[in-house]
Amino acid sequence: MQLYQSRNYSRTIAQVLETSSTSDRKAPSIVNVAGTVRTVRKQKRISFAAIGDGSTIQPLQIVLEPVQAQGLSTGTTVEVTGEWRLSPAGKEQSHELKAQSVKIVGSVEAETYPLQKKYHTPEYLRTIPHLRLRTPFNALITRLRSETEFWLHSFFRGQDFVKVQPPLITSSDCEGAGEVFTLSANSAQSTRSSVSTALPATQEYFFRTPRFLTVSSQLHLETFIPEHQRVWSLSPTFRAEKSDTPRHLSEFSMLEVEMRTENLSAVMDLVENMIRTLVRSLQQSRVGSELLRTKGTEEIANPEENGVTDSTMRRRWEGLVGQPWPRITYSQALKQLQAAASNGGRGSQSAPLRDRGLQLEHEKSIVDHFGQGGPVFVTDYPQEIKPFYMLPSEPSLDDGLSSGPTAACFDLLMPEICEVVGGSLREHRLPQLVEAMRQHGIRKPRDASGFADRALDSQGFPSPKGSMSSLDWYIDLRRYGSVPHGGFGLGVDRLLGYLAGVPNIRDVVPYPRYYGRCDC
Repeated sequence: MQLYQSRNYSRTIAQVLETSSTSDRKAPSIVNVAGTVRTVRKQKRISFAAIGDGSTIQPLQIVLEPVQAQGLSTGTTVEVTGEWRLSPAGKEQSHELKAQSVKIVGSVEAETYPLQKKYHTPEYLRTIPHLRLRTPFNALITRLRSETEFWLHSFFRGQDFVKVQPPLITSSDCEGAGEVFTLSANSAQSTRSSVSTALPATQEYFFRTPRFLTVSSQLHLETFIPEHQRVWSLSPTFRAEKSDTPRHLSEFSMLEVEMRTENLSAVMDLVENMIRTLVRSLQQSRVGSELLRTKGTEEIANPEENGVTDSTMRRRWEGLVGQPWPRITYSQALKQLQAAASNGGRGSQSAPLRDRGLQLEHEKSIVDHFGQGGPVFVTDYPQEIKPFYMLPSEPSLDDGLSSGPTAACFDLLMPEICEVVGGSLREHRLPQLVEAMRQHGIRKPRDASGFADRALDSQGFPSPKGSMSSLDWYIDLRRYGSVPHGGFGLGVDRLLGYLAGVPNIRDVVPYPRYYGRCDC
């Protein structure tokens, strides 16, 4: 079968430049390109313009007659046809485009255009998210995300995983932390009105009862396990956490995986193999080489401000694919932190407590001590600080510090950004799951009278005919043919920021939403 090839598409600038680097032809050829003017330099007898189209960080040099340069300024979108020929000796690019025709597709108000030819701070660019995507470095981050998703698709397809689509609107808070966005339906008239932003005195729920934007797709991914064994998703996630830090967003991308297994090590093996494969692909890609090349240019902040240079980036990537990643228990981590506190080391400002979890400084100390520049798995956290759905782990007497039940879970800590992945085995047994939900206060009566007789069967388990919580459907997964399984969630935006050397997660996503800001 012959595939139809459209003649309406111009070649990307990356394709044109790649052709010049791989071809030894010296004869000029006719080339048609489309893009945005980054810079223009007008002289009396000749003019020059550099255009980009997002396909590469490198602009294309165009030689113009003065009349052809009329109306061109930074930000103008153009279509150019001309001779692709060798540049004169001493030029930065081996080839240049001698324009034969220039068509202005979209003109620009040059005096007010916010993206002039100069360095713009990330803080300023966040105020114009609809325009900052046109800057070369933001275009590079967009391509990094695109390539990452392609590599992830390829990896999971090679592992025989099935990609599924979980819902964004849910009936419950998966983590039980209460940091959820509650949905409400407004009429078109009230949406257009700007007179008042106050909430109505009475709320009519669109779905009859309160529903929320998802904080995790894990519970819904578990519904696929009995049939498909291995599933994954990559979808938006929402948390109404009032955090104003460079590490948090209210809307972010989460990669989540569920697989049939009884072994927590198998889940960690998958995480490690996935990230290693992703980084190796990045090292061998054009987007990876361009990320290294942009460090120290005017496109990004001065690398001396955050310590992220091209050599720093190489060390980061090598730390992810080099030595094996250590796996330690939470108790072993506490032991190291207590030693650091007594010696006045990193993490000593706040003494670690078993039932309080690890703070950011604690996680950094753990990575420094155990990781030696690479990631660290921390396993077997106290059960009381973890969600209800985690399977208990076997008691460990490795260091004498364990003083309570632990969960079969892990966090993956990376240098600088710390927690990136969290995972666990799931409680697949019906009685134990119900008891865990009760201990976490999740299974509560909807009214104060007679719920026990209606909601429990003769064995004391929740009856399929009764209803005690919005997670009754989750209990059904254990009632009807449950299997041992586990999984994890990875914060994609946080990982991309680490790989790209971008210290603030708000500069990794196209439209950052965080506490107090949702601009467009």
